[in-house]
Amino acid sequence: MSRPSLLDASAARASCLDLWREENDRLVRRAKLRRQLLTQDVLEGLRGLLRSLQGLPAAVPALPLELAVTCNVIILRVSLSRVFPEDQAQGIRQALERVLETQEQLGPRLEQGLRELWDSVLRASALLPALLPALHLLAGLQAALWLSTDRLGDLASMLQTLNGSQSRASEDLLLLLKAWSPPAVESDAPLILQDAQGLKDVLLTASAFRQGLQELITGRLPEALSNLQEAASSLCSRSVLAQVYTALGNCLRKMGNPQRALLYLIAALKEGSPLGPPLLEASRLYQQLGDTTAELESLELLAEALSVTHSSEAPQILIEVELLLPRPDPASPLHCGTQSHVKHLLASRCLQTGRAEDAAEHYLDLLALLFDGSEPRLSPPLCPPGPCMPELFLEAAVALITASRAQDALTVCEELLSRTSFLLPKMHRLWEDVRKGTRELPHCPLWVSAAHLLQGQAWVQLRAQKEAISEFSRCLELLFRAMPEDKDQASNCEQGCRLDAALQHLRSAALISRGLEWAASGQDSKALQDFFLSVQMCPGHRDASFHLLQTLKKLNRKDEASAVWRRLKAQTQPPQEGATWSLPLYLETYLSWIHPPNCETLLEEFQTSLAEPCDVL
Repeated sequence: MSRPSLLDASAARASCLDLWREENDRLVRRAKLRRQLLTQDVLEGLRGLLRSLQGLPAAVPALPLELAVTCNVIILRVSLSRVFPEDQAQGIRQALERVLETQEQLGPRLEQGLRELWDSVLRASALLPALLPALHLLAGLQAALWLSTDRLGDLASMLQTLNGSQSRASEDLLLLLKAWSPPAVESDAPLILQDAQGLKDVLLTASAFRQGLQELITGRLPEALSNLQEAASSLCSRSVLAQVYTALGNCLRKMGNPQRALLYLIAALKEGSPLGPPLLEASRLYQQLGDTTAELESLELLAEALSVTHSSEAPQILIEVELLLPRPDPASPLHCGTQSHVKHLLASRCLQTGRAEDAAEHYLDLLALLFDGSEPRLSPPLCPPGPCMPELFLEAAVALITASRAQDALTVCEELLSRTSFLLPKMHRLWEDVRKGTRELPHCPLWVSAAHLLQGQAWVQLRAQKEAISEFSRCLELLFRAMPEDKDQASNCEQGCRLDAALQHLRSAALISRGLEWAASGQDSKALQDFFLSVQMCPGHRDASFHLLQTLKKLNRKDEASAVWRRLKAQTQPPQEGATWSLPLYLETYLSWIHPPNCETLLEEFQTSLAEPCDVL
């Protein structure tokens, strides 16, 4: 019996390649039917085919098919998982090593990284022109992986080598992508799910969009506008186009062109989902234009849109632009937060713009939304830098008092106290932990004291003076008792300075509020004492000085009143706290309640009264 000849072995191998190629083409056609269960079966079939090909020694005649199957496996895996699998880089590395095996160049290159491996393969490919179409597609997949993981230096280096650039002068990613010219695929080549030219278009759009977003966040607005317009003019899905239009609207608003910004936002909404980012950006635009009604309407639509679950379309069996975009962080114009975050934004804007009744309803809806499910924790914010849960209770109580719903405000405050008061006995130990650096600053005294302050104001609205004074006194007692004796341990960081400023204003507010109640009941001496204490504890608080001046004038204590008047006249502006933050919204709103009316008129009248004796002389 004769042994099989080399010619017979070669024919058998060619016959296997033909069968494997037919199997690849059949699986690709099935995948394009876009049926989920069918596509999963196709992926398993392609994996099996790839194992068969890689089970043979690497050979140039088989490599075009092997690389095509490798690319199809990667494209299908990414399409199904909607992310780039962690082991995708290993699959690309194995394909590149197989190419180098055919050139007997693999030995010393096993320790190379992917970037160096690509340099070696692309130099070797000059001797293997039949591999170029498949290698360019594999390079496109590598580019997608590096773009999605922000390895832009490696990506630029590979594109320079791919384009045959002799110099490293140009590292502009968009220019390198535009210069990339994938070779045409032969008509008899194995079928692939996505060709290199289509992948290049995806990479161009995603790269322009990513660069535009980054420049928008860092404030490079002209550059951002140029890149975003580049992305908008590229091929992309309607959902991506809506995001690009939203970013363009944000950019033009910041550049002082609100009308063009509005046109882009309208275009974004016409493209359909996602509706959240353009609606949020529209609310910012209307706020900048001073159109409060339109601003709040946009926020209401946004809250409604976030409450509806949208059914997503079946994804394409392709590498899409969406897969190459970063997840929006809070600094991104594409970040719109959660429904609770938007509800809070709507409620707080209603409160700030004087729509007290609407604010009260929105805050109650927000609290109901947050308590619908597991009980929320007390410390984490809704969405940084949003307020934490206790501050939401306090803002809700302020809104209810502003809306003349004092009884509801008392209920909200009682709910907050039932959730926080148990911490007060532990405060001395907590402050000791702060001093040791093992715990962050506890805000519990601020929350509990503020709740008593607001309860006092609610009793004022209900004309229950005794209860009001009792709550104001309770607030002050807690503030003086719960704070550490060593004030430095509460002021050695930005968070500590912020807390210290809030506590200082809270003390002043409680003293002024109690003083006003003493004055309303005719007990001017007690009122005077509280106003004096308020000025001493918060020397820069002009409202306390005005109330003190009015009371001294009423008691005909002219010398002391003159000293206070001179200090007020010397303060041309309220002293700044030396910080870039603002007080909590509930405290800012409360301070506006106790702000004395007609302050400048009071100063002028007092000056006139001081001048009258001089005129007589």
